[in-house]
Amino acid sequence: MERGVLFCPKWHSALWFLMMLCLFHAAKAEITCRSCQPGNKWRPRELLLKFDTSVSATGSKREVFGHGDGAGRIGAASAESRRLHCAAGSAECASDRAEDREPRQKRNTDNMRAKDDIGVNDTAKIKVSHLKMSGQKKSRDGAGFTNRHRKRARRSSGDGRVRTPVPAQSQAPGEDSSSAAGRRVKRSESRWSGEERRAAGQRQEEPKLNSSTFALTGDSSHNQAMVHWSGQNSSATAASPLVILMLTKLFDFNLNSVTESSLWRSTDYGATYQKLNDKVGAKTILSYLYVSPNNKRKIMLLTDPEVESSLLISSDEGATYQKYRLNFYILSLLFHPEQEDWILAYSHDQKLYSSVEFGRRWQLVHERVAPNRFYWSKMGLDKEPGLIHLETSISEGQALYVTCKLQNCTDANKGKPFPGYIDPNSLVVQDEYVFVQVSTAGRPIYYVSAKRDVFTPMKLPKYTLPKDLHVISTDENRVVAAVQEWNQNETYNLYVSDTSGVYYTLALENVVSSMGPEGNVMVDLYEVAGIKGMFLANKKTDNQVKTHITYNRGRDWRLLQAPSKDLRGNSIHCLLPYCSLHLHLHVSANPYTSGNIASRDSAPGIIVASGSIGAELTTSNVSVFITSDAGNTWRQIFDEEYAVLYLDQGGAFVAIRHTPLPIRHLWLSFDEGRQWNKYGFTNTPLFVDGVLGEPGEETLIMTIFGHVSHRSEWQLVKIDFRSIFNKRCTEADYQTWHLHDQGEPCLMGVKRIYRKLKPTSRCVMGKTYSVSMTSGPCDCTEADFECDYGYERRTDGRCTPAFWFHPSSMSRSCTTGMSFLNSTGYRKVVSNNCSAGVSVEYTARKQQCPLQAPKGLHLVTSEGTLTATLGTNVTFLVFLEEGDGARTSITLDFGDGRAQTYSNVSSIEDGIKHIYKDVGIYRVTATGENSLGSETAVLYLHVTCQLEYIHLSAPFVAVRSKEVNLTAVLWPSQVGTVTYIWWIGNNTEPVITLEGSVACTFSREGINTVTVQVSAGNTILQDRKSIAVHEYFRSHLLAFSSNLDDHNPDVAEWRLDVSRVIKNSLIQATGVREDQLLVTVLPGLPTTAEFFLLPDKQLTEGKPVKNSAHLDQLSEVLLSALNQNLVQFTLRPGVQVTVYAAHLSAAPLVDTSENHSGSAMLMLLSVVVLGLAVFVIYKFKRKIPGLNVYAQMQNEKEQEMMSPANPTEATPSSQQDLVHSLEILDTEFNSRPGGCMKPHVHVKFSTELPTYIV
Repeated sequence: MERGVLFCPKWHSALWFLMMLCLFHAAKAEITCRSCQPGNKWRPRELLLKFDTSVSATGSKREVFGHGDGAGRIGAASAESRRLHCAAGSAECASDRAEDREPRQKRNTDNMRAKDDIGVNDTAKIKVSHLKMSGQKKSRDGAGFTNRHRKRARRSSGDGRVRTPVPAQSQAPGEDSSSAAGRRVKRSESRWSGEERRAAGQRQEEPKLNSSTFALTGDSSHNQAMVHWSGQNSSATAASPLVILMLTKLFDFNLNSVTESSLWRSTDYGATYQKLNDKVGAKTILSYLYVSPNNKRKIMLLTDPEVESSLLISSDEGATYQKYRLNFYILSLLFHPEQEDWILAYSHDQKLYSSVEFGRRWQLVHERVAPNRFYWSKMGLDKEPGLIHLETSISEGQALYVTCKLQNCTDANKGKPFPGYIDPNSLVVQDEYVFVQVSTAGRPIYYVSAKRDVFTPMKLPKYTLPKDLHVISTDENRVVAAVQEWNQNETYNLYVSDTSGVYYTLALENVVSSMGPEGNVMVDLYEVAGIKGMFLANKKTDNQVKTHITYNRGRDWRLLQAPSKDLRGNSIHCLLPYCSLHLHLHVSANPYTSGNIASRDSAPGIIVASGSIGAELTTSNVSVFITSDAGNTWRQIFDEEYAVLYLDQGGAFVAIRHTPLPIRHLWLSFDEGRQWNKYGFTNTPLFVDGVLGEPGEETLIMTIFGHVSHRSEWQLVKIDFRSIFNKRCTEADYQTWHLHDQGEPCLMGVKRIYRKLKPTSRCVMGKTYSVSMTSGPCDCTEADFECDYGYERRTDGRCTPAFWFHPSSMSRSCTTGMSFLNSTGYRKVVSNNCSAGVSVEYTARKQQCPLQAPKGLHLVTSEGTLTATLGTNVTFLVFLEEGDGARTSITLDFGDGRAQTYSNVSSIEDGIKHIYKDVGIYRVTATGENSLGSETAVLYLHVTCQLEYIHLSAPFVAVRSKEVNLTAVLWPSQVGTVTYIWWIGNNTEPVITLEGSVACTFSREGINTVTVQVSAGNTILQDRKSIAVHEYFRSHLLAFSSNLDDHNPDVAEWRLDVSRVIKNSLIQATGVREDQLLVTVLPGLPTTAEFFLLPDKQLTEGKPVKNSAHLDQLSEVLLSALNQNLVQFTLRPGVQVTVYAAHLSAAPLVDTSENHSGSAMLMLLSVVVLGLAVFVIYKFKRKIPGLNVYAQMQNEKEQEMMSPANPTEATPSSQQDLVHSLEILDTEFNSRPGGCMKPHVHVKFSTELPTYIV
């Protein structure tokens, strides 16, 4: 068996800075569960030993991690970073350490994220989702504590002398043993005396415990350790010895890695240890220690992945090991709750692996698995024991809930229990419930499945409007959820469900929350062990935090009555409700402050906790309190912070003081904390770093970890408490105890009577002891019922309908002729066993289902979205709030001319699937109808295609102050609703259109940039062009010898380079000035280009006549050279290309007359080109099957965008080629299927910047 450990860090001011850095973790709102599967997740208990400000060259400080019982999810990769925080005194360490001394349950929020988990022997059923709830760890808890730093340093009292063991003198807590009159020792008197400081000095005789000390020689530099108990408990024999394994490490905080490690093994209860480094490899560096929860003889060691990725496996409790190489880096492990060799491993690259041979062989299960979102199946609920529940990532913001077989997770064997996508990090599988979250329109919807049935939305009160929701508990067939509502920031409301997990009612408002050590939310809610239905919670009222208690699962809450006297016997005047006792219910975010509470199943009614008395909970003046009657009365046992540990199943208690100073004493009580005896456990004062308790609640042996100086080896002091007990307990040592709440014996519908050890008995109960309880029935009263869903409790205690609730709606799933349970406004508290009494009055009554007209018809897609992809299945879900679903027919009109009718709602529970063949916006209508009426629901569905790229069609050169057409060409041409954003020139505001073309003018000459962005669905693409603007210009198309096409890859860079070569060739052949010539190679094949002649401003002085004449002259020169084949260039050796003048210009022509400055001719040719375009559009429109009436915004214009509207783009080299190309286009459109349409194969568009050469 193994034992968890909690530690006392060594306290130094230098740790404060690092500690504070650890406290600021960002909260994450998500569904998560740490304790979802009791018995299959554990994280090794980590014994945290911290040494002082004596920082080595590596910058390390000491800490020890101790194992806890049970299987679990272990974070290996993140463990070192967590230990980094631990060494600095972070809250994370406090959380780990606290697990062994208190029933604090954890659940994996990101806001609903598994890291620390409940072990196999944890019978406590509180389980926490994303936030942490104070619950209890059971049988394995035993001893263990966390020492917290107090700025007021105090020292243990003692006379500093060593004496032979004698019966300890009884005294009240805090009193010196020499005080016969019981006077309270002053603080100054109780400090470490000068005599005690002298380690070698003679000491007075004092009671001393049976102890032995062992030093881990050679590991003085190590600053971390992990400890595991195996074998049996105190009754272990020589044939079956108790084994303790300890892994010590030197973690370098500068390198963020382990640089040294040692493995130690003890077979004599920790009296001596053997170093096993030679058995695992002298140079092997170990990083983690794991144990099978179902067979403690099986040990697994993980090497440091920075050096090698391997596993060392032992089947004989760590005596011998075998090494196995890994090809992946383990981040966390999840052991099966029953099969000792079955393990799931999560890797750093989001892959999930499985092993059925305890890590000797691994098989890939699934990729893209969400961290900590994988769970083993549960017997009795899942069909197969080897089934795995997991969440797999699909894309950003989308995930799937998948189930698959352990060794055969193929697509054919995968199950999808939830029909649609879920939010990332939202899957929680906990007991018989499964939870997922789906966000719609920015608002989360939480779904639950009970007993692996269909998923149903969780019904919270209508105007809860949760910002954050965490599942805390799922025990005893009900769900407890913490909900942060729209008007809350630091508190949560607690809601409880019915057995289905669907309908929730308010249990307690404004429960305090805090940020956990791993960025998760921690709620101050604590389930008391051993008393069913008993909880403690810290509620915030008028900015004051007060502790409340309930005995009936949150139905009624009250404040705690403060003790009547203090330690000195003075009366405490504390009047309810103005003054009461307040307790710290969680491990403090600061491990040096208070936050300790503990209870055990084996000691029902006994609770030990730190807290304060007054109007509210404070962190100053913290004392330790105990109750022996389940919270009815409390006693103060210490007036400063102590760690109080259970011995012998609660028959005795050990108290160790929280102090940064070395100590050699501890305190024992055998009468439920009424008197305390001081014992010495070592001759030399020790800085206590932690305590490791023997497994099980019958703890009688514990080990104290510490050091005598800042740089000394670890000292392990084994303490055997068996010798201080007089005898074995007999029946005469027990008494009966009646559970009650302020005198009321009927709690949760029964009277409970427990058998408890008498406070005056000093005997050993032992391992065979079990809690004995008898119960008697009670008549039901109003206190046994809570308000049902939709009802609220008024000030007079009655439950009445909320203003938003219609009681008749509860029969919405009712079938005519059948019956349903009509709520009275009350429901019995879950697990309440009362009978008779007012049961008939408050229990829901069976009534005949009324015939109702359909009302509240809802139509949604399974994805919760209003978009769908063309050609894929769309699943429509139809819900009916009120009406006879069995007799209400449903007709679903898909909006594309097709419809389906179903005889009743129940026949379409799995949804209605449909495939759309055309892009568009469809009006989908669902109509529910029966003999009493009808109801209609409408959904507008956008069916889209994925936009792959766009091309901006624009002239390369434009005339100043003349209108220019800009066109965005899409591929595919029909993608659904599209928005165009145009950024033209230097305009600071864009032009937004629903059409793909705009007209604009440029008022200044020079280079102007145009950018268009196209938004379609979640996709935004853009293209950019630069346009040269001039008052006058001439242009002409260029053609090339056919060999150029063989070397044209049709990429932007190639066209840019060839444009530069053509320009140089033209300048060389004609002598035209470089600044007057622009050349661009056009996209597509065959290869074409265009040159532009610009006026010489200095020569013409801006006169139109001179400009025109000069440009005509240059044009004649260029055309003459081209016609004489004088323009040639060498593309590559052996490839000579000739440049020709094409017969049809694709550029806007310029009027050369004196009166019109070339503009009239430009417009004339534009009219001709426009006529051709109209003809093409008319021709296409008759034959394109993708055009439909549902895309109203893009009916005509999108067809124009099939080819460039500007004739400068992809224009054939001759008129014959143009006609031939149009015929090809016509043929292509005739043969093209409808839907997402591809562009013409001979027309290739480009998204690059313009390639003209100036």
